[in-house]
Amino acid sequence: MERNAFFDNAKVLLIFLVVFGHMIQPFTSEYAGINTLYLWIYTFHMPAFILLAGFFAKGSGNAGYVWKLAKKLIIPYLIFQILYTIYYFYIGKPDWQTGVFHPHWSLWFLFSLFSWHILLIVFKKISPLYSISLAVLIGVVVGYFGEIGHTFSLSRTFVFFPFFLVGYWVTEKQMMSVKRNAVKVVSLAVMTVLAIAIYYMPEFNSGWLLASKSYGDLGMEQYGGIARLLVYATAAVMVVSVLAWVPKRNFGWLTQLGTRTLYVYLLHGFIVQFLRQHEILSVNNMLDFIGVAGISAMIVILLSSKPVLTVSQPLIEGKMSIIRSIINNQRTRTHS
Repeated sequence: MERNAFFDNAKVLLIFLVVFGHMIQPFTSEYAGINTLYLWIYTFHMPAFILLAGFFAKGSGNAGYVWKLAKKLIIPYLIFQILYTIYYFYIGKPDWQTGVFHPHWSLWFLFSLFSWHILLIVFKKISPLYSISLAVLIGVVVGYFGEIGHTFSLSRTFVFFPFFLVGYWVTEKQMMSVKRNAVKVVSLAVMTVLAIAIYYMPEFNSGWLLASKSYGDLGMEQYGGIARLLVYATAAVMVVSVLAWVPKRNFGWLTQLGTRTLYVYLLHGFIVQFLRQHEILSVNNMLDFIGVAGISAMIVILLSSKPVLTVSQPLIEGKMSIIRSIINNQRTRTHS
């Protein structure tokens, strides 16, 4: 079957927003506009990414698949947990010292992704409506337990699992239904109204969107469950609204970047944390802001490039197919 360019285009957009969001985070306390954009992006970019991960998990469930998944996700997680620990120490980051199962920064996604596939073994045996409802209930309930937090990426695993499960159950036809003109029109209103609401609302704790803290830590122990349901609803309508505008057209090399998002996700932290630690970037005007967006795009392109893929493939995928291909091509040229 021909690969649907819509999914790769969506992944390119989302990985750019992951990098861009991390790049502008240090400036959120200085500028209300940047803080609004940051929170606006975080209402949907990880839920959408996780939804797509669930969509491509259709073949999961058997023991062989789980073992392959462990090699694909847990081994890179352990490798990069060690690499980031060493790197953070080297650049002088204060919180460099952490346990193996207390994920550094963005590495939580690998641990949670593995856990979602494990949970799927059970949840795929339940009908879509009941399984998704149960996942939402669990996501709401875990917030009342302070012990469930960043360690083992437990909080994020349970809170974001409903999006993974929806992605698993949804069909390609249902996914593409968001492209209807009526949905696009409504989505513009949804995205605009949310941006205005974020800008004018009182101080909003971004922890609600990061999903790594309990309701007690977020200062809403009693009514936290209701707040999380509102966050779920907001994320759901925003995911649909943003995906409605993702083009279906194949843009060649740009669309192909969507097949390499894991590389960008795992590697961009080395660049972003270096820039943060040494306070290299600053935003004083619109031109600076555009520059940060441009640098974010350059990071995505750089970390998706063949040289970077060639060097990092053994660490990320545990194989050396690119290097072997280069060697074989060189041998062919030599003997021709």
